[in-house]
Amino acid sequence: METTEILRQLAVIVVAAKFFGLVARKIHAPQVAGEIIAGLLIGPSLLGIVMPSDFLSGMAEIGVIMLMFSAGLGTDIKELKETGVKATLIACAGVFIPLICGTLLYMCFYGFSPFGSEAFFKALFIGTILTATSVSITVEALKELGVLSGTIGTTIMSAAIIDDVIGIIVLTIVISFKDPNADIVSVVLHTVLFFVFAVGVGIIIYHIFKVIDKRYPHTRRIPIMGMALAFIMAYLADKYFSVADITGAYIAGVILSSLDDSSYISRKMDVNSYMLFGPVFFCSIGLQTNVRTLDTTIILFSACFVAVGLLAKIIGCGGISRIMRYGWGDSAKIGVGMMTRGEVALIVAQRGLAAGMMGQAYFTAVILLIIVSSIITPILLKFLYDVFPEDREHVSHTPA
Repeated sequence: METTEILRQLAVIVVAAKFFGLVARKIHAPQVAGEIIAGLLIGPSLLGIVMPSDFLSGMAEIGVIMLMFSAGLGTDIKELKETGVKATLIACAGVFIPLICGTLLYMCFYGFSPFGSEAFFKALFIGTILTATSVSITVEALKELGVLSGTIGTTIMSAAIIDDVIGIIVLTIVISFKDPNADIVSVVLHTVLFFVFAVGVGIIIYHIFKVIDKRYPHTRRIPIMGMALAFIMAYLADKYFSVADITGAYIAGVILSSLDDSSYISRKMDVNSYMLFGPVFFCSIGLQTNVRTLDTTIILFSACFVAVGLLAKIIGCGGISRIMRYGWGDSAKIGVGMMTRGEVALIVAQRGLAAGMMGQAYFTAVILLIIVSSIITPILLKFLYDVFPEDREHVSHTPA
């Protein structure tokens, strides 16, 4: 892609995202919902002004890494410890309920098959796609509402991280049925090793940053080094431990969250994210689909896939939250906060496509689930927080 074309596309994305983000805020809807709709309008679905590209995908990936790093910076370690056990149970329910529901959905459409058959494993893979959780949208919505580091926000973040870990293990197990060379034990071991590595190295890095922060307080070198740490942890997580890069970025933020200047680092990250990388990321969700190419034979399945995908997370995560004696309102917030799908679902679908466990036609259903969940989750969260208020943290909102 030529440089001039890149500049044109970035200009269109930034203007469109901020315009529709402002419109969304004026009608009391979350800004990110407007940015996603902007991607739909300027992308191949309608105007075709901006088309998906490897460059934009790379920019979007940087955007989500920075967003998750900021989320980690806003994490309350004490709150994280208190919600750890509950978050694990929520994550388990958020994986296995969608897995079962997705599998049954496929079988209802295409027939029930015996265990061990190729059709059974295809159905199981459809369920595996639904296990993924992407809280990038939820993080931004909670930040807008000023409740990201509250009890519910921390619970959602913790559960989402654990959800992804369990989801990766489930994916590997399901793929192994098709590919005998897949090493399940190796994946589980790599995942455990990453968190051991993160804890050990994190303690060392925290003390190094603490010394630097004390000697050079409130200077730009601190957020610059913090951003470098986020990229390094994201790289190491993906490259050497087969863990999602956004998990590494989030852990980097958690490592620095107890610094005196953690809020200062977060503000500096928000500038970059707000100005460019954030709009590109949220617009890219809309850019990745083209409603004009929808196959009519798959539309009904896609609609049911979206409905089951959303409800399964609400029932699974929200239901177990209620069993653990969260209030009805808080249980609904957790269920809704966990129902977004994003890059993880796309990765799972792509791996299934490559392994021959899913046809290209079903990719449309995955894209629709990502778009629908990304748009309605912030709106539902805002509604729930209006009806069931929680103490807001003190934040300054940047005007759209």
